[in-house]
Amino acid sequence: MITDGDTGTGTDGDRRYAGGDRDATRNWVAEQLRAGERITGAERLRGGWTARMRRLRIEGPHGTRLLVLRSFAEPFYRRHAPGLLGREAEVLRLFAGTEVPAAAFVAADPTGEHCDHPSLLMTHLPGEVRLDDAGAAARTGPLARQLLAVHRLPATGAARPRAYQPWTAPDRVRVPEGTRRPEVWRRAVDVIRRDAPAHRACFLHRDYHPGNVLFSGDAHAPRITGLVDWVETSWGPADLDVAHCSTALALLHGPAAGLAFPDAYRAAGGVLAPDRADRLYWRLLDALAFAPDAEKVAVPWRELGRTDLTPGVLSERLETYLGLLLDRLGGGDGHGGGRPGGAGPGGAARTSG
Repeated sequence: MITDGDTGTGTDGDRRYAGGDRDATRNWVAEQLRAGERITGAERLRGGWTARMRRLRIEGPHGTRLLVLRSFAEPFYRRHAPGLLGREAEVLRLFAGTEVPAAAFVAADPTGEHCDHPSLLMTHLPGEVRLDDAGAAARTGPLARQLLAVHRLPATGAARPRAYQPWTAPDRVRVPEGTRRPEVWRRAVDVIRRDAPAHRACFLHRDYHPGNVLFSGDAHAPRITGLVDWVETSWGPADLDVAHCSTALALLHGPAAGLAFPDAYRAAGGVLAPDRADRLYWRLLDALAFAPDAEKVAVPWRELGRTDLTPGVLSERLETYLGLLLDRLGGGDGHGGGRPGGAGPGGAARTSG
């Protein structure tokens, strides 16, 4: 999830990125450029959580172009960088010549052998991340249609990504301290104690949400110009990608926005699990991974201007969303509809699920 940030000059405008041998990264990037090109500027791109993102200005005999450098600096992500960056590099190569609005792969140093941190260099995409409530409803349709296009990508043999990995489990869910509705959390956790439902697998972005989508155009007619952050690309049920975007929308714009997204996906031609219990499983498996207060996404969202999304607000929205899912798909009383935050720009709270 990236957007423009602090502007700098030279080979690295962000001094916070100066850890390690900065010259090594600069030299490696220079080796990937075309003859006669040089790095003339860099900007930190705000809104990321797992990686440090930098937009590089490249000038040469044929004009100016922009590249983006993704680097993993935190110890946890450095350890996993070979798999994460290797997977993203493969996916970006796969997208060459397709209609998926993804960056073009330039080069990768997934082990950090040549750079100060494991890094991937790619082309820059136009557009901006839009997380504000204004225009959220107008973005729902494009989000759904673009996700369906990803799910329809053919991937066989070596081109098929790894099988999906769940991001939580019953014994790993962190219930918010002081919750007034512990029964909602208990019931939600009980739903995911079963084995994963049988499903028809497809190509998954796996981290598809508004923070990883770039838009252009005005608020009433938004157009998607880029999808970013492909490090978690997987093979699994469409329900899981739909669930992830739904949870993010519920947190950003209110639970009703999350409840509306699966209907938008189906309206675009997407197919979800026919069984309500199976759909509930996938929605809760994703939503519970955000507990207790969605901090992993909240930090970059607040950095991008959504300072209203405090831990308390996000915890309340998540809890309300869980209750509404249990009401609509679980056949029981999750007491979701009577709590604050049930409405939002995504539409009315009553949806088919």
